[in-house]
Amino acid sequence: MRDPTPRVLVTGATGFVGKHLCAGLAAQGVQVIALQHRTRVTSGGAGMRVVHSLDELPDDVQLDAIVNLAGARILGVPWTRTRRDKLLSSRLDTTASLVHLIARLAAKPRVLVSASAVGYYGIRGSEPLAEDAAGQAIFQSELCQRWELAAQVATEHGVRVAMLRFGVVLGLDGGALPALLRPARLGLSAVLGKGKQGMPWIHIDDAVRLIEHAIGERGLQGAVNAVAPEHVTQQEFQQQLTSVLRRPLWLRLPGWPLRLMLGEMSQLLLDGQHVLPDKCRQYGFQFEHPRLRAALENLLGPQQH
Repeated sequence: MRDPTPRVLVTGATGFVGKHLCAGLAAQGVQVIALQHRTRVTSGGAGMRVVHSLDELPDDVQLDAIVNLAGARILGVPWTRTRRDKLLSSRLDTTASLVHLIARLAAKPRVLVSASAVGYYGIRGSEPLAEDAAGQAIFQSELCQRWELAAQVATEHGVRVAMLRFGVVLGLDGGALPALLRPARLGLSAVLGKGKQGMPWIHIDDAVRLIEHAIGERGLQGAVNAVAPEHVTQQEFQQQLTSVLRRPLWLRLPGWPLRLMLGEMSQLLLDGQHVLPDKCRQYGFQFEHPRLRAALENLLGPQQH
């Protein structure tokens, strides 16, 4: 007899989004199986079981869903050949292992929700991008394309696959926002390049809720843009952030030094996208934080002069 308690396997469980997702699922009575590297072991806590290898899961384990969030941080170390290999292997190897797990399970999970990123679209200027827009032959796009193709193999085993293309996830305990807050509070925020590059974003609470929505909404499959409906440029983002913090925005950094220092990785800072969350709204998802200023105020609280 099948255990009636919902059970979800989460990879990348110690990451920024993973921690919030595991806590949220456990609070709803879901039994979470968290895959964690042995070097980053944390206690499971109530409603959570920690495994260090998928081999620990027997063929008869019952999984309702798998959420795949594993992957090395893309912004940070320059994209040398070694770093590119690390970015690829950290995503593709885990995803392939999950498909192998699905293949050997006696009862298949209903859905695999696998992370991707808006980098899939590459450099597109101000072109509005829905989920049917093509990728490009540049590294950030090819990384996402290969990651998504690896996840789609699960459909061969009758598993629904939803691939969430995340923008910048905003939260105080991870992601890009803490690094943006440090200079902002000192009055040293900067517009990068022309500042017109799109900066797709999503509040951490909506990111978690969208994952949960993708688990439960049977019609939601394929690529899904995981971004808030309000499009902002990098300059507009900095203006909103400094306004909420009541700090000035006066610095502007030209793009060429960043391109010289960071190489192709500078595209993440200087070449954004205008991404539309068409599919998630088509399948009934309602954003709690659709507007950037309100999302920042929710995270940062009332600011003092």
